[in-house]
Amino acid sequence: MPKNPLSAVIITLNAASQLQACLESVAFADEIVVVDAGSSDGTQELAKQYGARLIFQEWLGFGRQKQFAVEQAAHDWVLCLDADERVSETLRQSIVGAMEAPRFAAYRMPRCNRFLGRYLRHGEGYPDWSLRLFDRRHARWSDDPVHEKVLCEEGAGTLGGDLLHESCETLESYLAKQNRYTSLQAEELRRRGKRAHLGHLLLSPVLRFIKFYVFRLGFLDGVPGLVHILIGCFNSFVKYAKLMALAQEKT
Repeated sequence: MPKNPLSAVIITLNAASQLQACLESVAFADEIVVVDAGSSDGTQELAKQYGARLIFQEWLGFGRQKQFAVEQAAHDWVLCLDADERVSETLRQSIVGAMEAPRFAAYRMPRCNRFLGRYLRHGEGYPDWSLRLFDRRHARWSDDPVHEKVLCEEGAGTLGGDLLHESCETLESYLAKQNRYTSLQAEELRRRGKRAHLGHLLLSPVLRFIKFYVFRLGFLDGVPGLVHILIGCFNSFVKYAKLMALAQEKT
């Protein structure tokens, strides 16, 4: 029987420095769709150069932007990536094999994050399970503006091989991005009617550190692993602090 055709779907915004490797890693897909939010750095030209179908869409937030991209695909099976992610050779083989005769409507894969020049293999940095391959008739992206996730009607299978997250950003830009993300998270929590209290500020960072640095062996990733988890713990604190500030502004 012929394999199920696959669309690789990528969202971009000024990603010219990262996109080429991403496109090359999904060249095995039956089509590549790039949904761009208005790049001015050559991203659009690069996408066309690699034969991708380019679509413009003003930024809708991560979840809605990715769902829009999924809906533009020609095929029901989609593989969703960010521009700074690459499909490893082992993962490519797993995806091709799964498309021959899918046993599940969605598949998750381990994501390996590069941070401060090192691939993290423990803690929050790995395996960082990510559901990225799915049949859009049975799954979709959530509407979350940040930390979006795929919502699936059924159980998901697991693929072998890593999705490589090759972020080349500086520590300064990483911190700036985390600041934006915690603001979006706090606003989303307020929209859902959530409130923060002292316990969130005190316990959330501590429990996060114990879980990922101790039990998930984050300490084995050396200084990059320590910096990564400490920033994550600070994000937990800041998210709830911002939620408290939003509640005070409301009153």
